[in-house]
Amino acid sequence: MLFYILTFVGLSLAESGKTTRYWDCCKGSCGWEKKANVDKPIDTCAKDGTTRVASNDTVKSGCDGGEGYMCYDQTPWSVNDSYSYGFAAAACCGGESGACCGCYDLTFTSGPVNGKHMIVQITNTGGDLGSNQFDLAIPGGGVGIYNGCTAQSGAPSDGWGSRYGGVSSRSECSQLPSGLQAGCQWRFDWFQNADNPNINFSSVRCPAEIIAKTNCNRV
Repeated sequence: MLFYILTFVGLSLAESGKTTRYWDCCKGSCGWEKKANVDKPIDTCAKDGTTRVASNDTVKSGCDGGEGYMCYDQTPWSVNDSYSYGFAAAACCGGESGACCGCYDLTFTSGPVNGKHMIVQITNTGGDLGSNQFDLAIPGGGVGIYNGCTAQSGAPSDGWGSRYGGVSSRSECSQLPSGLQAGCQWRFDWFQNADNPNINFSSVRCPAEIIAKTNCNRV
């Protein structure tokens, strides 16, 4: 159901949707050229998760035998008790051309995070996602269909924890590379281990703090 809400950037039309979680370590689909009207594709990282590599069609994904992986700093973090920033794969907003590098304010409407907000930038898509589904990029959230985490970090064949769902406790975050542990712990702290909560979402201007981690702006 559509309804109007007032966001910090003005009156915006919101829609309902749902969330899931994943972290497959693969180069994001918004890291390829000409996917959308952006100044440049999202940053892609080398095997160490921090060194930026060329974000273009010459760098293959680590999930396809290449050298491009998700960056360790493209993980969620809390701004305060009621707001967080992060990244997501999504099936919404006009497909890749309309979604890549766009930011959305997610208002959670179910579970322990009911009423909390999260602004995410879309960095990926997914053929297995349903309409208006945001797959939150949370380290240790499950590798899903693809698993680049074994090639990148020596993770088990199904990733850390279950292939779909990931680790089941905060203590298991210690299994992940040190650069991903804070993002994994976020799920059990700010996110209160919510299991695929529903949302209302609306388009917003990307905060500078998010852009600083992807270097991708829509133009």
